[in-house]
Parts: sequence; structure tokens; C-alpha cells
Amino acid sequence: MKHTLVLGASLNPSRYSNLAIHRLVTRGHTVEAVGLKEGEVAGVSITTQKEDFKDIDTVTLYLNPKRQEEYYNYILSLAPKRVIFNPGTENQEFYALLRRNGIEVEVACTLVLLGTNQY
Repeated sequence: MKHTLVLGASLNPSRYSNLAIHRLVTRGHTVEAVGLKEGEVAGVSITTQKEDFKDIDTVTLYLNPKRQEEYYNYILSLAPKRVIFNPGTENQEFYALLRRNGIEVEVACTLVLLGTNQY
């Protein structure tokens, strides 16, 4: 199972980040979540702080490219194996930065990856 950080997590059940948290938990992944509002989704606490999570395998992004900029150094500091850019989060500048730091870039939908057993 992959230790995953959902960045851009939402308490709103109609948001894709919320659905992703539910599906990740259901499939047995350990999930951390950072969002604009604190709360809980599927037993996962959402924090508003850039916490120093350990052993993150995957960061799945739900932030538009402009909002991602303030998280560049944070994500790099976590040293994940990969970052998933969900639809609407595509960011060529960030792809290049991640690749220069040995982090895999995946442009895909986390929900589709989970649904097709490719996560």
C-alpha cells in the first residue's frame, strides 16, 4: 500500500479530492491530507499546515498550477517517489523541477488509477 498525501483536500463530499480520500482509505492506503480547512474525511484528519509527514510514496495534487507554487519546496522536502497531477493541475514548470529532483511525474486521475487497479 502507498502512503499518500492528498494536497488540496476538501471537506466537500462532491469534490474529487474528497472522493479520492474515501477510495484510498477503502483500498487500504495510509492517507494524509492538507487543505484550506481543518476537518475529517473517512477518518483522515485534514490539516492546514505543511506537516513533515514521513515516508510519503505519492502526493496527489488537487491544486491549480498557481496555487501549487507555494508548495514546491514542501513537496520536494517530503521526497515522494511520485506526484500525480490530476486533471486541471497540469504544470510543466513543476514537472521539470520534480524530475530534476528524481521524483516521478504522473499526469493522471487518481480516481481512474484506483478504479483500474493501476494506482
